[in-house]
Amino acid sequence: MQIKFASYNIHKAVGTDGRRDADRILTVLREIGADVVALQEVDRRFGRRAGVLPRALVEEQGYEIVPLAMRPDSMGWHGNALLVRREIGILGAEPVHLPTLEPRGAVRAGLSWEGSPLQVIGMHLDLSGLRRRHQVRKVMDDLNGSAARQPAVLLGDFNEWSARGGCLREFGDGWQVLAPGRSFPSRQPLAALDRIAFSPGWAVRGHGVHHSAMAAQASDHLPVWAVAELPG
Repeated sequence: MQIKFASYNIHKAVGTDGRRDADRILTVLREIGADVVALQEVDRRFGRRAGVLPRALVEEQGYEIVPLAMRPDSMGWHGNALLVRREIGILGAEPVHLPTLEPRGAVRAGLSWEGSPLQVIGMHLDLSGLRRRHQVRKVMDDLNGSAARQPAVLLGDFNEWSARGGCLREFGDGWQVLAPGRSFPSRQPLAALDRIAFSPGWAVRGHGVHHSAMAAQASDHLPVWAVAELPG
């Protein structure tokens, strides 16, 4: 019942050399080999908000793109997308409307892993510390609805520089909020901005930052990952 989760801010597929190259992002996703992936900045910001990754090539890697697009050419919502392996059931998906000062957002999917339900939320939080706290509260309130009793995982670019303070204080008792390591900027990582949070009961078996030569070039963030077992 172990699941590998990953979160990756792909910077609209623009690498540290200033070039947009979707193939590099796809290579990094193959390197990680996660079962569930939360992507941030997956759509262009202007115009038709087109996705920067070819859908066919994402699907060739064995992923289903959770249906969240609000625009015909987009892959996600406010740049947030979720990918899941085909053997994982998708029970439903919807955006989570966050209080924002800038175009940020979150997306939630109900999944089924070997018959066990779980909730996964991918998110990209605000640069404002106060706004980030409000956003985490909104996500937690959303989880405390009909899916409150289901195991949950939150992944994304938290934009939180503090190790324990700020928006991290908004998680309830028993939550494990992991900072797998320094993930930004990708060439010389200084800050652990990308995080993965598990609701009570999960057994985390490992976590880290995926730091390969390709990952250091493909985006300004490095991906983070965690392997965990569902609560029994």
